[in-house]
Amino acid sequence: MNYRALIATTVLSASILASGQASAHAKLVASDPAANATVAAPKTISLTFNEKLAPAFSTFELAMADGMKTPVKTTVSPDRKTIRGAPKGRLMPGAYKLTWYAAAADDGHRMDGTLTFTVK
Repeated sequence: MNYRALIATTVLSASILASGQASAHAKLVASDPAANATVAAPKTISLTFNEKLAPAFSTFELAMADGMKTPVKTTVSPDRKTIRGAPKGRLMPGAYKLTWYAAAADDGHRMDGTLTFTVK
């Protein structure tokens, strides 16, 4: 194998390995309340992911449809796969948007997303 072919093969192999590692990010697999659900005012909200999270970089925010934020204290569970939050005070009836941020413990890659639910 000549020198250029060796370099090309090495670069290609490194690219394949890097792309394989990059695809393993924390993904939301369950939430309570569920996305788009109509529920009684929850005392706690939980988001469960497919892999362990870095607690320092994993949290969520809650806001009403009009953008008014609702204070929530969040923690990551001992197994580091679930973010739990307790709204400070009872949630009023209406639509809520939850915006989450989660960093995978293994590679630190930060993911984010949103879901909505309605309190009756």
